[in-house]
Amino acid sequence: MYRKNVVMRILGLDPSLSSTGWGVVEVENNRVRYVADGFIATNVKAPIAERLKEINKTLSEVIEQYNPNEAAIEQVFLNSNPTSTIKLGMARGVVIMTPAQYGISVTEYEPNKVKKAVVGVGKAEKNQVETMVKILLPGCKPKNNDASDALAIALCHFQYRNAYGRK
Repeated sequence: MYRKNVVMRILGLDPSLSSTGWGVVEVENNRVRYVADGFIATNVKAPIAERLKEINKTLSEVIEQYNPNEAAIEQVFLNSNPTSTIKLGMARGVVIMTPAQYGISVTEYEPNKVKKAVVGVGKAEKNQVETMVKILLPGCKPKNNDASDALAIALCHFQYRNAYGRK
């Protein structure tokens, strides 16, 4: 039986109050290719509500421009500074909520799982992750570490969703 090529877009997200990374990859059958990446920088002097609003607004624009079918985000890690952890939690909430408002499912992955999926080692360094992202996505030049991490999260989602038969 002839099977039509299915094209899907995955939005990877690396939340942060100061610089939320995003990356979009396109999947056709078992092939993945780079589409776009970027980051959402907020003004550290602005009130938290304004910064969260900026993340939501810009991420909405990214979603409307690239039309992802699914999204993936890295699970939160606990910080030794409770205030920083709470602020990161607020940014994560906005980053999870925004795709959900568009009917896009969001899957979470542990940081070690992302590194293992991209580099092959769960304790990989940031520069190793960025190097492998560039190798796995030819033509990709991530805007910063946050964008590179977001692309790694999208690649992780591609690998795990294929491993468990979701197509």
